[in-house]
Amino acid sequence: MLRPALVLFVGLTILCGVIYPLAVTGIGKAVFPDQAAGSLITHNGKLIGSRLIGQEFSAPNYFWGRLSATSPMPYNAQSSGGSNFGPSNPALIDAVKGRVDALKAADPSNTLPIPVDLVTASASGLDPEISLAAAYYQAGRVARERKLDVDTVRSLIASLQLQRSLGFLGEPRVNVMALNLALDRQHPAAN
Repeated sequence: MLRPALVLFVGLTILCGVIYPLAVTGIGKAVFPDQAAGSLITHNGKLIGSRLIGQEFSAPNYFWGRLSATSPMPYNAQSSGGSNFGPSNPALIDAVKGRVDALKAADPSNTLPIPVDLVTASASGLDPEISLAAAYYQAGRVARERKLDVDTVRSLIASLQLQRSLGFLGEPRVNVMALNLALDRQHPAAN
């Protein structure tokens, strides 16, 4: 009885622990090479991030992404997860109020309703994208800070819009890193 159990254990370990992971990795690299490598973004020959993981932007001349609830630092992929605060949790309410105040202070003349994805964290804490409403909400501030016409910034947002996955999943959105890189390429910030 012991010998068949050991043979089965070793066989399944080799199959599931070696052959299967190598096969899946090989197929992933062959079919989706960019995604399998982490969808990394380089700028001037330097690795600056990934299209799949949000980055922290806080300067007023950049678009700001969704909040990150990861710790000990924002957008920490090693501790991906949300805050798990319920809608009535005082800590969540305080965080939302703080972000609302920061958005209003950065653009006091903006009277548009603040999109929810600008004041709440996602379940992963790593979202690289924001809704179109969140991008358009920030367009005036970014245009003013870069001394651009707001229609130019809105046009850039529209040109980088990502459609629903498979045509029906999710909502149209924009990748914050791609948007900020396009801004720097096409309309460098005045320092």
